[in-house]
Amino acid sequence: MEELSQLFGTMGRERSDTHSTQSTGTKLALRHRLNQLMTCVDDLDPRHGLHDKMVQALDNAFLVCGKRANKPKKDRFRLHMVTWNVATADPPDDLTSLLHLNSPKSPDLYVIGLQEVYSGPVRLMTDALFDDPWSQLFMSTLAPLNYVKVSSIRMQGLLLLFFSKLEHVPFIRDIRATYTRTGILGYWGNKGGVSVRLSFYGHTICFLNCHLAAHMKYATERVDEFEHIISTQTFDCKKAQTVLDHRLVFWFGDLNFRIQDHGMHFVRTCISDEKYNLLWSKDQLTMLKKKEEMLQEFEEGPLDFQPTYKFDRNTDIYDSRRYRTWFGFNGKKRKPAWTDRILWRLRPVAPPPEEQDESDVGLDVRELRQLEEDEEYPLKVRQEFYTSIMEYSVSDHKPVIGIFTLVLRKIQTTPLVRLQPEGDWSADIDSMVLYSPLQPFPSSTWDWIGLYKVGFTSVSDYITYTWVKDDEVAFNEEVIQVYVDKEEIPVQGGECVLCYFCSTLQSIIGVSEPFKVNESKVAIEEGLLPEKINGLDQTVAREEVWN
Repeated sequence: MEELSQLFGTMGRERSDTHSTQSTGTKLALRHRLNQLMTCVDDLDPRHGLHDKMVQALDNAFLVCGKRANKPKKDRFRLHMVTWNVATADPPDDLTSLLHLNSPKSPDLYVIGLQEVYSGPVRLMTDALFDDPWSQLFMSTLAPLNYVKVSSIRMQGLLLLFFSKLEHVPFIRDIRATYTRTGILGYWGNKGGVSVRLSFYGHTICFLNCHLAAHMKYATERVDEFEHIISTQTFDCKKAQTVLDHRLVFWFGDLNFRIQDHGMHFVRTCISDEKYNLLWSKDQLTMLKKKEEMLQEFEEGPLDFQPTYKFDRNTDIYDSRRYRTWFGFNGKKRKPAWTDRILWRLRPVAPPPEEQDESDVGLDVRELRQLEEDEEYPLKVRQEFYTSIMEYSVSDHKPVIGIFTLVLRKIQTTPLVRLQPEGDWSADIDSMVLYSPLQPFPSSTWDWIGLYKVGFTSVSDYITYTWVKDDEVAFNEEVIQVYVDKEEIPVQGGECVLCYFCSTLQSIIGVSEPFKVNESKVAIEEGLLPEKINGLDQTVAREEVWN
């Protein structure tokens, strides 16, 4: 038995050591051990007690090897997050450094949270009709790289944008967005939180962008505001009705926590010497995490970068001016602080029923299903990068970026709808879309199919759309035909895609392969005169002139 244990032990070490790479010599050594094992099996008397033990050990070994061989595939997705208090400034000319556009590893998702976007009365009115300048810049920068703005929400100066590569869009579902005001008496939206929640390949994720109360002395109030936002935001979703119900939560923004106790000279000296660790113990958020249970559930990477507040605008110099107060006295310079942060929280895993204390009430049916799903479809988060980007100086804050890898097993692997154009498309003839549901989904009369140019910027950036139920012309159990009027098709043609938008899920659940819409032969014969271009092309032309 001892010899057999040594043999199995050696085999186990060989298997473990060669998990990632196996040399030829190691493989030969393993085969030699296996031959020794076969000799032991041949010589062993089946009536001997060791025989049953060896059979059981072999069964366990084969079971382990089988599990490893059949281990479900885990996918990795790269998430690039940005938080930036832009202090009412106009956007810079270039976002390359902010979005790491020159990186060899392109993100699958971008999430951008801005605070203090200019929200004067006139600008708010125009932004209600058109995208604000910041959103326009992010969309125009990312759309040529095949990113789509899937969702966004704005509350006065707070703005949250969610972008995805087009290939992931059909697997981003149940999108909801909401906001909470915590400004003056809870009625003003200059402070508070905006959030976007969604299902990503079946895993529930919530992004919460906050701008909390300012000034050194209001640390506790900031925690109170955060808890208020968490407790009041709800979503019309079965699997995750509150922020903390989500499998993964990202909390970020201008959280306004300061460095207390240390004097100005000591703080600036530590920054100049890049000894940031000497300041961590007096960072208010770090201090409060030690006693606030809710904050302890959130993780954050090391603050191994310069504090991001407060700078003289258009410089890399920390606050050097004195400010006039309401009564004409000079105010103090602001002490540097890590006000701009990115944290995350993986939902705590509930212990299995057999490990619960007798005092525990026990898990209900929903929690048991959740526990089983968490075990079968694991999700892990790894932060790859966390830093400030010092080259941007339009604001008195520097932007902070966090790059994450999400490692998960997909719960959803098939789009809900497959769709494609039928025949050739042009503005000369009415056209047809064929679509077929691949899985049950909550369809409604408000569902529609949009025609988009390749490289479209957002869900609302369609050329035209058709209501699914109103324009159905034929269907069977597998394929449904939907009619598109030729007057709605652009005469100039181009590379396009079709997208099915599900109103209930508030998301695109199917995207066609790119296809060509041909130029209108009639329009070509008539010289493509502007007055002959249909209404949609005229609208596009007017927007291009306006821009």
